[in-house]
Amino acid sequence: MKRHKINAASIKKSIICKNVTSTLVNKDIKRNYLPKAGDVAIFRVKEIGKHTRIQTINGNNRYILPGDLIMATFGNRYATEQLEGYVPTAYHSNYQMLGQGGVVGIMASIHNKFELIGPTTLSLVGYVVDETGQVINTKYLNHEAPSEYISTLSIPVPKIILSLGTSMDSGKTTTAAFLARGLKQAKKKVAYIKLTGTAYTKDKAMVRDYGAKMSLDFSDFGFPSTYMCSIRELLILYKYLLEKAKSIRPDVVIVEIADGLLQRETAALINNSVFAQNVFGVLFSATDSMSAIHGANILKGLNFKVIGVTGLFTTSPLLVDEVRRQSEHHVLVGEDLMSKKIFETLEQRIKPEILGNKMAANKGIC
Repeated sequence: MKRHKINAASIKKSIICKNVTSTLVNKDIKRNYLPKAGDVAIFRVKEIGKHTRIQTINGNNRYILPGDLIMATFGNRYATEQLEGYVPTAYHSNYQMLGQGGVVGIMASIHNKFELIGPTTLSLVGYVVDETGQVINTKYLNHEAPSEYISTLSIPVPKIILSLGTSMDSGKTTTAAFLARGLKQAKKKVAYIKLTGTAYTKDKAMVRDYGAKMSLDFSDFGFPSTYMCSIRELLILYKYLLEKAKSIRPDVVIVEIADGLLQRETAALINNSVFAQNVFGVLFSATDSMSAIHGANILKGLNFKVIGVTGLFTTSPLLVDEVRRQSEHHVLVGEDLMSKKIFETLEQRIKPEILGNKMAANKGIC
């Protein structure tokens, strides 16, 4: 088995590979090895499409050009406004860049607005391996990989506020950032966790800049994305992120879950009693008045305390008025969330007991 040493200076290294130190590449196994999510490889850029840059290990975005070599990982992606793609189940002559943080796979669909541009296309040079010849995988790289069966998240935690929404780009991260700003104004210490999504640090950087003392996401434990993860894997990841967040002794932990309530992982989490047991309240972001009301009603039916509805629709006074007239839900605009009075609002609207008890059928991990 022949391994080639690469010149690190010639490789544009994506941020999901920030903990990868090996410079060994095995080119011989590329046709026969079936990759898993998180497996690291070297790719050559063939044709530029949707993605013109990658986010590199220092957080900067670097342009990529045909002929460039990049280090990235295989992964899945679900993004209603962009791409859908999966880890390949066979060797392909062409792969597609699925995410700017360094996620590569086989594209299944693309939003119509990018149809003429198409995806950025890559070829596989070889897999990055360690000294023993094992393909390096970023998941829990340099962390002890957990294997325990989680039936409870009975670790002491501060107030957990979920930032949920109707879909991608409904305002969930902006809501989390505005809330972090308001809580900081109220002299409260905030930790932010983005539990699901596709690797790219823009969201956690935004919430950090608005006031979160600690800002984390799934990629901190090497996950290129969380799409197609099992509920068990998500709960273990969540436990590790919470334990890391607890190190700063926050007053509030804001947890954002990507995409909408109907998305695979989001639906699994909000219907799982283990996940819901420590949730004290939810801020629900929506793009319009009807989805704001309907989505909040779904959450209420699952026994979550809906603190308020917010998001993109709050930029329209008419839509805000519709929600206020047609529902009992409390509308929180940006100014409300960023005010130091938001902590009083949370205290008034959150019941003291832990919420989220579910039907017996939902207990534990599926």
